[in-house]
Amino acid sequence: MDAIFWGGIQRLIEALTEASPTILVGLVIAAIFHRLTGREGTRRLFGEGTRWALPRAWAIGMLLPVCSLGAIPIVRQMRRDGISGGTILAFALTAPLFNPLSVLYGLSLSEPVVILSFAMASLLVVTVVGLAFDRLFPGVAETDDSPPAVSYGLKRMAAMFVSMAREAAGPTTGYILIGLLGVVLLNVLLPAGSLMSRMEQDNPYAALEMTAVAIPAYATPMIAMGQLGSMFQHGNSVSAAFVLLTLGAGANLGLLAWILRSYGLKRAGIWFVGLLAMVVGLAYAMDDPLTPKGIEPAGHTHAFDIYCCPYHPGSADLQMVSRKLSEEVMPHEVKALGVFVGLGLAGLALGRLDRRWRIETWLERPADPSADRPRSKYDLIVPAPVLGGVALIGLIAFSVLACYSYYPPADQIFDDLGIIKAEVLTAALSGDADHAEYFIPLYQDWTRRLQVSVYLREGSLSPYRRIKAQVLIDKVERLKHALEEGDRDEIRYYFAAVTAAHQRMRDAYRD
Repeated sequence: MDAIFWGGIQRLIEALTEASPTILVGLVIAAIFHRLTGREGTRRLFGEGTRWALPRAWAIGMLLPVCSLGAIPIVRQMRRDGISGGTILAFALTAPLFNPLSVLYGLSLSEPVVILSFAMASLLVVTVVGLAFDRLFPGVAETDDSPPAVSYGLKRMAAMFVSMAREAAGPTTGYILIGLLGVVLLNVLLPAGSLMSRMEQDNPYAALEMTAVAIPAYATPMIAMGQLGSMFQHGNSVSAAFVLLTLGAGANLGLLAWILRSYGLKRAGIWFVGLLAMVVGLAYAMDDPLTPKGIEPAGHTHAFDIYCCPYHPGSADLQMVSRKLSEEVMPHEVKALGVFVGLGLAGLALGRLDRRWRIETWLERPADPSADRPRSKYDLIVPAPVLGGVALIGLIAFSVLACYSYYPPADQIFDDLGIIKAEVLTAALSGDADHAEYFIPLYQDWTRRLQVSVYLREGSLSPYRRIKAQVLIDKVERLKHALEEGDRDEIRYYFAAVTAAHQRMRDAYRD
């Protein structure tokens, strides 16, 4: 029980901190729709009432950097703006799957045809399921009126903050917590390492088993792409990979709870059954054509350990959890979580203030024409819909530009890789498995980032360079297994193998 208890706490905190940055992005986008683009502007953006509504939802979802939890405030606002159910569900499933960062990451980890095939398959899924939903259940869109416009200037900025705060203190946070409960549920049901050999190519039920895991699971787009690449590199089931990406990254229990609450048991049930049938059917259809040739299955993988309990019985306590969290949680994630909590507290304070005075009454009060002052020719009034469009484009541009900071130049990556390699090999020689366990994933991750960096800056990645990077990743993985087994002869052998593979990769990328 100690492993399950402490493992549940660790998984909950990890998932919440990982999700916080994209939850904030979701709150910003929802506030843009609510206060800047407005009801009519949002409907025009998604092509509501036209044949292009579903493809637009798919395209917009692919460009915005949100996860399945961050999509919750957006879909709630889309429903208030009168967007059809099929379009909302198409956006909700697509937005968490792809963004510029994750697509580049995926292109470096597997063949481009795989990522493109998965992207086209996701478009087919959301289009067919969305069209069927709108055809079977027309007229389920809400018809709430758009709030009065807010005057330009500080009031408009304050209105954005108030919208985000109220959303953070409202049902959105409840649905996010429901989504995070799925992570805790998997921690209870799946013992440590129980998925290591379940997703192999020769398991005909791999896609079905992955479906059962992916529905309650939560994964950010980057994590899902990383697992996708690992599955291809280890020769795992392609059908299970597609299910993991579509349902693991694209949905969570909180999003499903919102769909059930918004559309009712019958509509939500029919939509969900249709979604599962499409996803699993396409997964099996793509399994054989996309299975990489010439890759010998590894027999087991640690890619899915993040969905299982992280500890074996008797190995967990508060000190262990604190150390793991300090290693796993990034500083920017902690800051984002602090902002999210602050918004929630501000929303609760506004709720108490509502008993005497609603701040929206002041924000929406029309400006006094007599108070107008002469403005210079540089003092322009930007219409709210235009400002909203610029903000959305800015988010997309920021997501693209972030690729260059997340994937720095190759020379800089090699400097970091040299430090990480020294930590890994020192831990291997001393037999410090815990120290190596922390740095080995970093070693492999930065090797993958190297591939993305070159692909991003040169527009291609030669098979020779890809192979050299993959050889190093495989050698590091085998060194990890040798450390786990405590075989000193194997540790010495793979110590030399990693050193040689690192130098050969360095020569290949610097030539």
